[in-house]
Amino acid sequence: MKSPRNVGIYITMRWILLTFLLAACAGTAHDDELKLLSTISGDYDIAFWSRDGSDTAPVHIYIEGDGHAFDAAGNPTADPTPHGRLVRDMAARDPHTNVAYLARPCQYVMSDACNVHDWTDGRFSAKIISEMSDAVRFIARNRPVILIGYSGGAFVSAAIIEKNPDLNVRQWITVAGVLNHSDWTEYFGDAPLTRSVTVNILPRVSARHYVASRDSVVPMSLSARWVGAENLIIVPGARHNRFPDIKIDFAD
Repeated sequence: MKSPRNVGIYITMRWILLTFLLAACAGTAHDDELKLLSTISGDYDIAFWSRDGSDTAPVHIYIEGDGHAFDAAGNPTADPTPHGRLVRDMAARDPHTNVAYLARPCQYVMSDACNVHDWTDGRFSAKIISEMSDAVRFIARNRPVILIGYSGGAFVSAAIIEKNPDLNVRQWITVAGVLNHSDWTEYFGDAPLTRSVTVNILPRVSARHYVASRDSVVPMSLSARWVGAENLIIVPGARHNRFPDIKIDFAD
């Protein structure tokens, strides 16, 4: 049985939609109400929030980072739900007509299929990328897409684009993005993500890469290696989990 936290049934469709309120988030933004969609495989429920005002305008889809995958001692946690609201608040502040926030599998709701590999060495597994691709397709509904990936969500968005060439991705935006997990783990001397896929060539779509000038989680030296220093947009004073002055430039 799936065990979402603080869940109340909202409506049932082919893709099961549930609503739950996160009490800790109440009153801070417009996205206190998250819903769940059950992926086509039915293995995971994925938490999302959306504002949907046009059947033709592009959809800005924000993809969450790795969340609380490890504790302060470096041990895997039992719950990867993010402790902060950075990505959800970025989505809530986006004034575009169509906006969505997508959590990663096992964040906010622990499905039967979830296991610790889903937020550790298998956080970018073929199955996870497939599930997230399904979620993006469900939200996009054949409309043009702008994918905004934060931290590990940047790699997820890159893999979605690579594995789904038929998606109409108009622009790819990364914020403090991990774009090569092998380089990243090697840099810190961490165990490689052996259950995760690789992205051999970064998406050849219009892209903008925002980095924090004081990022110790995804250092600018790695970002410059991946996309070239000239292609980075540096946010002064920002840290990995704090981008107070970021202003994303959308192509649409």
